[in-house]
Amino acid sequence: MNARIAALLIGALLAAPAAAETLLVDRVKLEPANAPARGQSMAQVEARFGAPVEKLEPRGGQKRQWPAIHRWVYPDYTVYFERGRVIDVVLNRASPSETGPKPPIR
Repeated sequence: MNARIAALLIGALLAAPAAAETLLVDRVKLEPANAPARGQSMAQVEARFGAPVEKLEPRGGQKRQWPAIHRWVYPDYTVYFERGRVIDVVLNRASPSETGPKPPIR
């Protein structure tokens, strides 16, 4: 009985039309890793990649356990800093139809 259910599910999946959306995850696999590395300082990032297009207001920092998060927006990605060091880099959307992260809160 399980084999029949599995066969039906596989058949249903194969018969479903393919979506034409470009997922951010798919684009990330194709792009070069020319972005700041985790642990780099703000000065290192600015020296290597230039000044950001925009420096957003820091978020957090209300308590010592919640350090302020600084965000720098570059044309292709947004860099997140905690205590002056890169903690993450998130690619920006390539087009409005791309499924990916929402734009940063300003």
